[in-house]
Amino acid sequence: MNSSTPDQTTRPSSVLFVCGMNAIRSPMAEFLTKKMYGKEIFAQSAGVHAGEADGFMQQAMDEIGIDISDHIPKSFDEYADTSFDMVISLSPEAHHTAIELTRTNSLEAFYWATFDPADASGSREQILDAYRSVRDALLQKIKQRFVVATAPNV
Repeated sequence: MNSSTPDQTTRPSSVLFVCGMNAIRSPMAEFLTKKMYGKEIFAQSAGVHAGEADGFMQQAMDEIGIDISDHIPKSFDEYADTSFDMVISLSPEAHHTAIELTRTNSLEAFYWATFDPADASGSREQILDAYRSVRDALLQKIKQRFVVATAPNV
């Protein structure tokens, strides 16, 4: 299945979030999912290429009580042979890679177009606001897609 509006009645047991470099968007989504669902959903993240840890991303996550300082960016290749129920790509390049994964694995692939806050400019606070905006948008998408039966932890 390849759609941006999936059936919300089924929650995967495992999901892989993928973006360009696994430095901002996909780790945000991974750690938000882990915070909200604990062990109900096994969540991981990767990038088409492994990037470097991003300080703004860490600060944006710290603000909502999620310590992501030990995150080490991983490449998509590290998960090529791993079984996930679902892969959610957050960038166009990552979506092309995710679609390729569906050719050899039984999983659903979805694309959530997500702004890359690394492209933001302005003052430090303006840039951080862009990261917060992406974090909050991902949180809403995760809540909508993986319907929460009880109040989420975030």
